[in-house]
Amino acid sequence: MTADEYLSQVLVKYTVTTAGVEAQVNAMWPVVQKWAGSYLMEGIYSGSMQKGTAISISTDADVFISLSSTMPDSLADIYSSLYNALVGAGYNAIKQNVSIGVTIGGYKIDFVPGKRQSAQGYDHSLYRYRAKTWTKTNVKTHVSHVSGSGRIREIRLTKIWRTLRNIDFPSFYLELAVIDCLSGSSSLSLSDNFWKVLEFISTTFPNRSYIDPANTNNVISDDLNASERLNIKNAAYSSRQEKLWEQIVW
Repeated sequence: MTADEYLSQVLVKYTVTTAGVEAQVNAMWPVVQKWAGSYLMEGIYSGSMQKGTAISISTDADVFISLSSTMPDSLADIYSSLYNALVGAGYNAIKQNVSIGVTIGGYKIDFVPGKRQSAQGYDHSLYRYRAKTWTKTNVKTHVSHVSGSGRIREIRLTKIWRTLRNIDFPSFYLELAVIDCLSGSSSLSLSDNFWKVLEFISTTFPNRSYIDPANTNNVISDDLNASERLNIKNAAYSSRQEKLWEQIVW
């Protein structure tokens, strides 16, 4: 078996089935509808499921809740009241950076409330709980940036590698790093490209800055501190010392 054949089998092994997590989201959605009322514009999947980068050992759903620009509540109040609504409905919710996380039925579901900045376009304002401030984003820009990158297989392999090693490496940050690493690469070999990603992470990655493609003021690489980036670098370096692909991803 060639390296490319083995890695392709790994990707098949971790193919995700979305029916289960979608059923959980659908069961919870009436709580969101009641909370948002007439200000609810729509809810869309905005993470790995929509981008095509999901893996079964890290099955989750990022649900973006688009609220009308006429919503009178502050971003902080929107964030807190969504948390209270989910807790009040009996869910074990936790406050995260820009989302409210709920783990149920073996799935991790992150609800991200955002208020449209105007009646036109899809730019939204989000509350950043940890920094107690706000940021602008456009999740549709995020989805198209990743899904149209041509690097879905390499991103999924890197996510598998990360998850098997229990590494703290936020998914969008990881996706941007893989796309950056392979920019301009013409190789069609999955193994060559994944090896290049591991080399990049073990050398160049810690000092690279990544900007939100939907907001130049939002530095995605600031999501991890220097020590956390060093941990990722060391894990990639260690993997590159292995003799077999089976010792890197399995």
